[in-house]
Amino acid sequence: MFRVTIRGKFQGLGEDGRAAVRAAGDTAYPESGTFTHDQDVTAFTFRCQVPAAPDDGEDEAALGAMAALDAYGHPYKILKIAVTDMRDIKIRRR
Repeated sequence: MFRVTIRGKFQGLGEDGRAAVRAAGDTAYPESGTFTHDQDVTAFTFRCQVPAAPDDGEDEAALGAMAALDAYGHPYKILKIAVTDMRDIKIRRR
């Protein structure tokens, strides 16, 4: 499983688009993705979770996250993409 965070700016987002982004806002990492944004809904952070096949790497995860972002249909410009491979996370038990 990968968790992907995309930071970007919307390009020419109308009022209907702003309302849709506000409705899709949350801080979780669902597979469909979720937005956090500035007050004017111009800059955004998109978070999503991408399933991982055994041989998948960060590039495949980033492409999956971009597909989830594209599914919303809003024009955007990507500023930064961060990918975390959850398979590498170690949990220390006491």
